[in-house]
Amino acid sequence: MQPLAGVRVVDLTTGIAGGYATKLLADAGSEVWKIEPPGGDPLRAWSVSGRSFDEAGDGALFRYLHTSKRGVVLDLERPAGREVLLSLYAGADLVFEGFAPGTLDTQGVGAAALSERNPAATWLSLTPFGPGPWSERPASELTLQACCGSVMSRGRPGQPPLYAAGELGEWMAGAYLAVGALAALRRSDLCGRGDRVDVSKLEAITPTFTNVGSVWGQMSGRWDVPMSEDVPSIEPTADGWIGFCLFTPQQWSDFALLIERPDLAGDESLHHMVARHARAAEIRAIVRAYTRAHSTAELLLRSELLRVPAAPIGHGASLPGMDHFRERGVFVRNPRGGFLQPRIPYESTAWPRRAFEPAPRRASGEGEDARPTWRSSGRPREAPRPGAGALAPDAAPLAGLRVLDLTAFWAGPYAGFTLACLGADVIHVESIQRPDGMRFGSQVPPGTERWWEHGPTFHSANTGKRSLTLDLTRPEGVDLLVRLARQSDVLLENYSPRVLESFGLGWERLETLCPQLVLVRMPAFGLGGPWRNRVGFAQTMEQVSGIAWLTAYPESAGEQAGPLTPRACADPLAGLHAAFAALVALRHRLQGGRGCQVESVMVETALAVSAESVIEHDVSGELLCGEGNRSPRMAPQGLYRCAPGSAGEPRWIALSVADDAQWASLARCIARSSWAGEARFGSRERRRAAHDEIDAAIEAWTLGRTPEEVALALLAQGVPAACVIGSRRGEELEPLRGSDFFERVDHPVAGSIRIPALPLRFGRRPKRWFERPAPTLGEHNEEILTGLLGLSRAEIAGLSASGVIGTRPLGL
Repeated sequence: MQPLAGVRVVDLTTGIAGGYATKLLADAGSEVWKIEPPGGDPLRAWSVSGRSFDEAGDGALFRYLHTSKRGVVLDLERPAGREVLLSLYAGADLVFEGFAPGTLDTQGVGAAALSERNPAATWLSLTPFGPGPWSERPASELTLQACCGSVMSRGRPGQPPLYAAGELGEWMAGAYLAVGALAALRRSDLCGRGDRVDVSKLEAITPTFTNVGSVWGQMSGRWDVPMSEDVPSIEPTADGWIGFCLFTPQQWSDFALLIERPDLAGDESLHHMVARHARAAEIRAIVRAYTRAHSTAELLLRSELLRVPAAPIGHGASLPGMDHFRERGVFVRNPRGGFLQPRIPYESTAWPRRAFEPAPRRASGEGEDARPTWRSSGRPREAPRPGAGALAPDAAPLAGLRVLDLTAFWAGPYAGFTLACLGADVIHVESIQRPDGMRFGSQVPPGTERWWEHGPTFHSANTGKRSLTLDLTRPEGVDLLVRLARQSDVLLENYSPRVLESFGLGWERLETLCPQLVLVRMPAFGLGGPWRNRVGFAQTMEQVSGIAWLTAYPESAGEQAGPLTPRACADPLAGLHAAFAALVALRHRLQGGRGCQVESVMVETALAVSAESVIEHDVSGELLCGEGNRSPRMAPQGLYRCAPGSAGEPRWIALSVADDAQWASLARCIARSSWAGEARFGSRERRRAAHDEIDAAIEAWTLGRTPEEVALALLAQGVPAACVIGSRRGEELEPLRGSDFFERVDHPVAGSIRIPALPLRFGRRPKRWFERPAPTLGEHNEEILTGLLGLSRAEIAGLSASGVIGTRPLGL
């Protein structure tokens, strides 16, 4: 039985984000009715190549996103269509929509109508900017990335800044929405009331696409940093490309051995990324002289032996043939069309992956003539724990759950952060022998008092948690962890695959000792397969999955052309999927009272959201490649130079044109009104063919104006536009500055910090997201060991004296 069997979902959205949110639910067993307007979801008519449609005229991306759903056409302008929808509301658990705020309310089928018909159901809305001051503003993937600061963070000398390609913001927003849905579902179980959940795409990408740049700005005092690329990053080889990702001094030393330059390992200034940026030309010349002399396969083998994070640069043609993905069966056939697509990116010991069912075909008639009905009788519901009583309607959705978070860096901690924001008691378990590595991305010099407590990314991913240190290489540490696991609901870990077993904490043992526990494992490449022991970080995932291949300057950029590691969102995206998998497994536990192991694979998460490249190549034979800031979905689209700033610095405007109406508006703005009626610009495809000519005209207009002037003029005409702002200035945006998305916490060492929360706005929730700041190392040792395990102070003193617990890293 699938974990979400009996969960009933109405999907009123169009496009990628809502489709992906409800795909995640359908993949776990939910019954999903996709409601389409007359003419269908516009995504049905989408194909990058124009050659990936089936005989019914549906594009492959639509068929990927809507497997295992049913569909119906309802004309909500007609009373009969609205009545059918309301009849579905009566039995629904979750309703998703992406209309402009208030649209469905005016038709009598909005959130109020759902609450009246079905008080236990939850309404979930997805919009570019949320219900605040920019609620009516048009937006695109590019303009959202520009105004949150993401675009300004990446690029190469002599080229414009670059956006992260692949509509990643859409997929990220969809993942958040799915997590919010399961959280709301649990609270509905425990209090009998549904909720309203709003997701702003801007809030979804502002921290996640900038490595929480605003927190770095606050803690460093440096708000404007130039666009950059890691050194080393994606490098040419004798037969292609290879990607590297070096965070720690040890990784740099190992990399120096890999390229047979041990002298570089002894240069301690190069242990840090900032110093390598300053000497980028020198280092790249050394690195590329070596990589160009060796094949990609040879370099990958050396990297694996030396534990250097590295990856081949994947794309739509190469990914299905990679040995690891082939042996693990990562790509499967779509049931409607037979094209290759990624499988569900997590797997459980307790239930099989759901077999995909064909996406619904375009409905031939109106839904009121063939009324949709629910097949299932309803979902299993979580009951209050003995002595706990019902959950209050405004309680945090995950109140009462306990999570042991054994993760490090960003992806794993972000999974725990997500659960902590939603109300779980999350205990971040480290050791003084090996603290979370993100503590050492500090903004104060080593040697400063408690300098390891000043890491911006650590703060952003661990606010709201408690900290416990345990040396798990010692029997005493393992015993204490097992005792805590018996009192916990979820254990998260993202060690290398062999580590948990080396502690004696593999699932075979934990299942016996803690039968109620959900163990969520987050390996980079999976617990099995040829790449099992490879090291991987966010950059690695973006390099191998095809995201970096699409984020590239075109051939016209000369030596600067080629793929670029986006440093976009692979870490928090993996964390969100792991949190979602944990919530799915907890719903499975309702069916029999037992926990399970869930393997949520980081690279498969990245493949799930970059699936279009593989799908399109398999169907049409077309290899999607990077186009700079242009897009196959928009034309024209790009960054355009405006009048320079007061210090002579370049300034940019981002704009996108989605349709003919926006094109006519843009043409008027740039004093080319006649272009709106010219046949050579009469479609997106024709405008793409004339992109160079259009770009020249746009830039001739923008060069004499400030970005603010240009944005106001274009937005007033309904054209998506945004000023390109610094990568750490996202919180200065009007919709964020006046909201509670950034919440101030007071840290005992780092001081007062504004931390971005989740972009999930619940209608019913406590006033604050965070009960506490990010914990100092071992801050809650005594509180946890005495309060949960009943240890005496003498026992705790003994553990501290022997180094099983502590509050200061060893070996500094």
